[in-house]
Amino acid sequence: MYDNVFKDYPGMAEASRHEMFIKMHSLENHFVIFDRRESDFSLSTERITQICDSRRGVGGEQLLTIEKPRSADAHAAMRIFNIDGEEVGACGNATRCVGHLLLQETGKSELKIETKAGTLTCRKERMGQISVALGPISSRWTDIPLAKPVDTHHLPIANGPLTDGIALSIGNPHVVFFVPQLDRVDIARYAPLVQNASLFPVGVNVGVAEVVDDHTLRLLVWERPGILTKACGTGACVAAFAAIMRGHLKPTTITVRVPAGELAVQITEGSMAILAGPVAISFRGTIEIP
Repeated sequence: MYDNVFKDYPGMAEASRHEMFIKMHSLENHFVIFDRRESDFSLSTERITQICDSRRGVGGEQLLTIEKPRSADAHAAMRIFNIDGEEVGACGNATRCVGHLLLQETGKSELKIETKAGTLTCRKERMGQISVALGPISSRWTDIPLAKPVDTHHLPIANGPLTDGIALSIGNPHVVFFVPQLDRVDIARYAPLVQNASLFPVGVNVGVAEVVDDHTLRLLVWERPGILTKACGTGACVAAFAAIMRGHLKPTTITVRVPAGELAVQITEGSMAILAGPVAISFRGTIEIP
C-alpha cells in the first residue's frame, strides 16, 4: 500500500471517536483536510460549518476529504465543501494542498486526483511549489451555469465599478471584472449583489482584476458563499484567461498577485490552465466526530 501521512500523529491509536485532520494553506487560503480512505465516518452540514468556523472549530475556508478513487489511474479522490457545508466542484489551491500530501505519501513527482470537476494532475515543481492542471475553462452559459442564455463575454449585470464582466466555468462558476485601480474598489460592498443575482442559480465567485502589465494581474476574489479570500486558485486561472480574451495580457506565464502573495498561471491548449504556487502545513490535530 502506502505510507499514510495521516498516521504519523502521536496518540492516534488511543483516540476514541476522533478523527485526525491536517490544516494546510496556500497563501493564507486555509483548508481542513480529513482522510476517509480507510474510515466510513461522515460529516453533517452543521458539523462542517462548525469545523470551518475559527471561533467554534478548527477554522478554514473549505473542508476537504480524501476518498478512495473510482478510476485505476487516480491515486485518490477529493471532495470539497464550502463553509456553509455545500459541496463544490473545484478549488485549485485545495487540490494543490491535497496533492502535496499525496505526493509526499507516495514519493512520486506526479499523480492524479479525482474531483467533481474531473481527474486533475498534480506535480512537484521547483522551490517546493505544487502545480495542478485545471479546466477546460468554458464560457458557455449552460456550463457556468446561468439562469438564461446571455452574452457571457459581456454580462448584462453591473454594480458600481463592476461592469462588463466575463462569466466563466473552470469546474466552478466565476465572473471576472476588470477595473483600472483595484485599491479603489470596495469589493465587500459591490460583489455580494452580483454573487446573489438571479442570473447565477448556484451563485458565483466574483473576481475583480487590475492589469499591471502584459504578464501581470492584481486580483481580489469574493468567494461563495460570501467571503473575501486571500488567494483563489481557480479565480486566478479564469482571471488570466479572461485577460487574454480581452487582449490585456500575452499568453505566457502570468503572475497573479493576490493579497497574500503570488500565483503563476499558464493557459495551455484546449483552454486548460496550469496553476502553480506554494503550500504549507499549519498543524495537525484530532477532532471528535459524533
